[in-house]
Amino acid sequence: MTYIEYKFTILPLQPGRDILLAELSELPFESFEDFDKGLLAYIDESEDSQTLIEDIHILNSDEFEISYVKSTIEQVNWNEEWEKNFHPIYIDDRCTVRAPFHPKTNSEIDIIIEPKMSFGTGHHATTYQISEMLLNEDCTGKRVLDMGCGTGVLGILADIRGAKSVDYIDIDTWCVENTEENLNRNYCKGKVILGGAEKIKTEYDLILANINRNILLEDMTTYAAHLGSGGVIYFSGFYKEDLELIQKEALRNELTFVKNQIKENWVAAKFTKN
Repeated sequence: MTYIEYKFTILPLQPGRDILLAELSELPFESFEDFDKGLLAYIDESEDSQTLIEDIHILNSDEFEISYVKSTIEQVNWNEEWEKNFHPIYIDDRCTVRAPFHPKTNSEIDIIIEPKMSFGTGHHATTYQISEMLLNEDCTGKRVLDMGCGTGVLGILADIRGAKSVDYIDIDTWCVENTEENLNRNYCKGKVILGGAEKIKTEYDLILANINRNILLEDMTTYAAHLGSGGVIYFSGFYKEDLELIQKEALRNELTFVKNQIKENWVAAKFTKN
């Protein structure tokens, strides 16, 4: 199997690298690796094309200078690559997200995630912020939806914090398989569903939607329709400058803005349904 390496040089490096990583994660890249001036991204040659990255927002931003070169490489041991770069994440000194090969911690909540090719390890600002906010959310007895679940880490955190049930939905087959694996690793149960918002069939007390701005705007009516009275929904996966758009669409769907926080220009926002 032949792979293509994209070598992105980024200025300024941060938050440029994190933003680029989040956007590329929505494309069929299979592995990423940091280097001192930017980011390496790897994709199966059969998935590559001349137009693959032309719609990447940050590449067209005036705030960053990003260049890249492509090269063909031999097959890489992907597990070895992410093991070298995946370090435990500590959230508010209460929760640790770690890989199976890391030693067990003394954290109140110890989550084991093997991300493989799926997005959502807690390293990215969006996942980190929703995890942080969830630590202050009463999940006890709640029916929870992890929408765009990736690795399943957010739903697993809600499960460990006392949720009655958790459903996981993602459009990516690999994410569905990865979430099922991570549920087993953390002794959690849940229904993992392949698909998009059309797969939401029941009512929830708490919805976690860490996706991207366009999907959130497109599917918010469906999310709101399946959020019970008094329910809570968290949105993330969009930039600070997009918050007003999210708030307007939420208001149109009778969702009340509660608060938000910002990390590295990424927003996590909480809304409720009256």
